[in-house]
Amino acid sequence: MSMSSLPPTFYGPLCGLFVVSCIVLARLMKSRSRLPLPPGPKTLPLVGNLFNMPVSEEWKTYENWSAEFDSDIIHLNVAGKSIIILSSIEATSHLMVQRSSIYSDRPRFPMVVELVGWDFAMGFMKYVILQLEGSNHFRRGRRKLFSAALNSRASMQFRPMELGAAHALLRRILENPEGDVIKNFQQLVGGLIMSIAYGIDVLPANDPYLKLTHESMHGLSVAATPGKYLVDAIPGLKYIPSWFPGAGFKRQASRWREVTRKSVRVPFEEAKRRISTGKAETSFLSQLLSMEWDTLDPNYSEDAIRDAAGSIFNAGNHTTVASLGTFALAMLLHPDTQKMAQLEIDSVVGRDRLPTFEDKPTLPYITAVVNEVLRWRPVAPLGIPHFIAVEDEYRGYRIPAGSIVIGNTWAIFNDEALYPAPSVFNPDRFLPKNQRDGINPDPEFAFGYGRRACPGQFMAFDSLWITVASLLAAFDITRAVGEDGKEIEPSGEYSSGLACTPLPFQSFIKPRSKRSADLVEATAM
Repeated sequence: MSMSSLPPTFYGPLCGLFVVSCIVLARLMKSRSRLPLPPGPKTLPLVGNLFNMPVSEEWKTYENWSAEFDSDIIHLNVAGKSIIILSSIEATSHLMVQRSSIYSDRPRFPMVVELVGWDFAMGFMKYVILQLEGSNHFRRGRRKLFSAALNSRASMQFRPMELGAAHALLRRILENPEGDVIKNFQQLVGGLIMSIAYGIDVLPANDPYLKLTHESMHGLSVAATPGKYLVDAIPGLKYIPSWFPGAGFKRQASRWREVTRKSVRVPFEEAKRRISTGKAETSFLSQLLSMEWDTLDPNYSEDAIRDAAGSIFNAGNHTTVASLGTFALAMLLHPDTQKMAQLEIDSVVGRDRLPTFEDKPTLPYITAVVNEVLRWRPVAPLGIPHFIAVEDEYRGYRIPAGSIVIGNTWAIFNDEALYPAPSVFNPDRFLPKNQRDGINPDPEFAFGYGRRACPGQFMAFDSLWITVASLLAAFDITRAVGEDGKEIEPSGEYSSGLACTPLPFQSFIKPRSKRSADLVEATAM
């Protein structure tokens, strides 16, 4: 029924209803704007909390502020920009998950996205804004590219590759038990993700593709350091000419941008060439290029598929390496936990073969170890910031429109009410008997929040699980011994940034027995 077909007597009530609705909405907005902001540190004129902002391990400072103000929601004003810090599972669940329809956007990232060129990565892409610009199916379309190959069921197809990569790591360690364990993990993960994303096998050393992703991830890690670049607080600075005094950040960004673009373009072009000649292995890319998409939808264009593969190759590499580094560090610091895990493997799998994915349901302690690795030292303690474009209210506090919203994953994973004795590495907390009444929940927030959670989390967890199980079955991870004959104590220190990786540490990884070494060598046949 059109408006013209309504009886004239309807117009008056409809107009009245419209006016009343506008008045109610206006009063609601006015009353909301009168609500107090969440508590936070005192501000200075113009700059606000600019000089309060931490430059390293920000998550710990935010956690301390939360305790100081006795609030799991903190407000900061950084040169006029509103920042909301959420430090509890209740606050992050209510806002980032239950209200994800308005909390799933991303803020501007002038340095990382606009200058260094990470606009291809889904994790940094805008959510609401791109929909308003005409791509109403943007979110569903881009996520569909990932879910087509990386959902919980589809990701199982990559398990043979993950098992093969884990076995290759075992052989590499057997040859060089005192090698840099982080470099070994980089080779393992880089090769695995290269195979999954593009169907390309990497060289055992000095691989050009892995060199590209390492350089691009280094640029991202530095560029994403909070407070490092003034352009993030004053985006207009990005228009300063590169030759201008003080514009060194523009010149650096230009160098990083070239590497970042190559890390996406070069492996894509090589994989596409192999696909066209029929020499390609099955991969994320080959699957997407072979599917029948709506070619008129820009979400399914070749460029979109290229960017999706680039996201997996670059982002997945760094985070998985960091988690494996944390695992090795935890085993050095907690040998009793290592023995407990090996005892489970020996009793279920035996000593005459290596674990496979078929053993996963019967190895709950190994799964608990992986969960504790993700909780104990989360790779992204603050995740990637969210953004809310409209004003909101939570617990009587006003969340200003245009706020950056950050979930403090570190604080949640160190909440004693959720995880008793949180500083202790204790996989027992994730055994079914110890998960009850909201205590010791699985650390799912390690992969992000709500609609912006990592779409590759199932593949990432599988890769971690089979690598951890294989290493524990075949090797003892022990401390290196110095020239003085004393064990070298690992520092346990981490890099600080968007993603945190253990700083290099020495170890000695030796076969558990002659039989274990034979099993590792047999994986090459």
